[in-house]
Amino acid sequence: MNPTLDLWPIGNCQVSALIDTSARFIWGCVPRVDGDPVFSSLLDGRDPESDDAVGLWAIDLQDLDRVEQQYRRNTPILVSRMTDANGSAIEVIDFCPRFERLGRTYRPVAYVRIIRPISGSPRIRMRLRPTRGWGDAAVERTSGSNHIRFLLEGMQLRLTTNAAVGQLWDERPFRVERPLYFFLGPDESFGGDIATAVEEMLSYTTQHWQHWSRGLATPLEWQDVVIRAAISLKLCQHEETGAIVAALTTSIPEHAGSERNWDYRYCWIRDAYYTVQALNRVGALDVLEGYLGYLRNIVDDAKGGAIQPLYGVLGEKRLPEVQAPRLAGYRGMGPVRVGNQAAEQIQHDAYGQIVLSNVQAFFDERLFRMAGVEDFEALERVGERAWELYDKPDAGLWELRTRQSVHTYSAAMCWAACDRLGNAAERLGLPERATFWNDRAAIMRDRIETAAWREETQRMSATFSGDDLDASLIQLLDLRFQSPDDPRFRGTLDAVEHGLRRGSHMLRYDTEDDFGLPETAFNVCTFWLIEALHFTGRDADARALFEEMLSRRTASGLLSEDIDPQTGELWGNYPQTYSLVGMINCAVLLSKPWSSIR
Repeated sequence: MNPTLDLWPIGNCQVSALIDTSARFIWGCVPRVDGDPVFSSLLDGRDPESDDAVGLWAIDLQDLDRVEQQYRRNTPILVSRMTDANGSAIEVIDFCPRFERLGRTYRPVAYVRIIRPISGSPRIRMRLRPTRGWGDAAVERTSGSNHIRFLLEGMQLRLTTNAAVGQLWDERPFRVERPLYFFLGPDESFGGDIATAVEEMLSYTTQHWQHWSRGLATPLEWQDVVIRAAISLKLCQHEETGAIVAALTTSIPEHAGSERNWDYRYCWIRDAYYTVQALNRVGALDVLEGYLGYLRNIVDDAKGGAIQPLYGVLGEKRLPEVQAPRLAGYRGMGPVRVGNQAAEQIQHDAYGQIVLSNVQAFFDERLFRMAGVEDFEALERVGERAWELYDKPDAGLWELRTRQSVHTYSAAMCWAACDRLGNAAERLGLPERATFWNDRAAIMRDRIETAAWREETQRMSATFSGDDLDASLIQLLDLRFQSPDDPRFRGTLDAVEHGLRRGSHMLRYDTEDDFGLPETAFNVCTFWLIEALHFTGRDADARALFEEMLSRRTASGLLSEDIDPQTGELWGNYPQTYSLVGMINCAVLLSKPWSSIR
């Protein structure tokens, strides 16, 4: 059976795992999201049900008939009810511990599983087969009276349990007659009774996530959509530094055999900007504050204000792209890539996203740490780069690898950097700096409008040099570069929709790139279209298209990066922050107000 992206994420903002529809862990990296996959089956190329499958943690119920899965309400705690052909059943609860303890957040490099007998006489076999070194199953094991140690590269994990260790070691089937507890975490003695300790962890973790979700300012409609997307976005933050990764996976291809297989387990300045923008709309300020701390370190370390498109979760600049030859790839569709060459690219839009992410800190009185003059002066270095580079060629937001152009989206983002610096200067009571940046923004606007406008087709071009269609042109509205009633935006929107829409889905572009013609739609582009339809008065069309996109979600309520417009199959890395952002933004825009129920 080939894997699909119908997967359920669990995590604690330190580590995460993806669980399939048979309650198997098939993806998860340690000691953090960009680490070595201890669960690598998703990219192994082998059927996880086969005897030679590795890189998984499976609980195989004999004579399995069905599996029913759902999250505990408003948490990333997964409950899988497994029933065999005779009606015997077990319940499996999976989570990563996360709660407040001793004045700080407890989020260990650890995974917890609880197996409870529900009915009959269920028999299971457990296969815990971690890998090391990107797919190497030769992991040395040792055991004790109630634990098994796994010697990985650079660290060791210990499985502590009240189950019979010998049966787990030999993968022998056994009957489940009492609750069983499994804690796979640091190689250290587990203090206290494991049953009591794990049940407390479950209770505290449930309370933690439900309390966090309770603080979200959700819209009236689609509350479940927004809460699930917000929780999943938070799982994409490496809380230690505040970095926000684009996705939890690497190398899920954009479509079958495309070789568009990229490692998304890093912090793109662009993706993180959209993430905090969406979470701000529902009041998740903790993610913003963590990310702003990460950005301040990036800006401080930038030489002359130069910003890369992406960084490692600890702020690493070098992310060399290599291939992992032991892994065949998703459904055997390699290569599996580790690292991302895009870190070396020139993408000027990052300057705008740095400033846009920071500007709220000059205005928001709720923040623990508001931005001040020193922060503004640091951002001015970024603004200088935006001013210098806004009309220079770059790889663009779609990260073309073999050619460069002056991209309208990048130029408009640089304009936004200078425009928002003017706003921040006014807020700080610096009128001379406000005038300085506003004057620059006015010059940039005039240049962009002149260079990108195409009189003959009555629309904006995606590049200064050509007459190109690109879904990113819709973002001129979100940036406030153009208004919904501007005839130039209306003409551009009409051209983009007619040229790039495929049924209910939007392509990024429809011209050949480094890997040929794109075959799948880019989910966030469809959400951009929905926003534009709403702002231009086509609310009925916007709501219908939004509902259509929601119907494409996995059972866990999430989306990947891409979708096949013909079959509706999901492709690309998962869960993808862009797509989750789109769900939140559109729900907030389209929902009826809370006052409508009074």
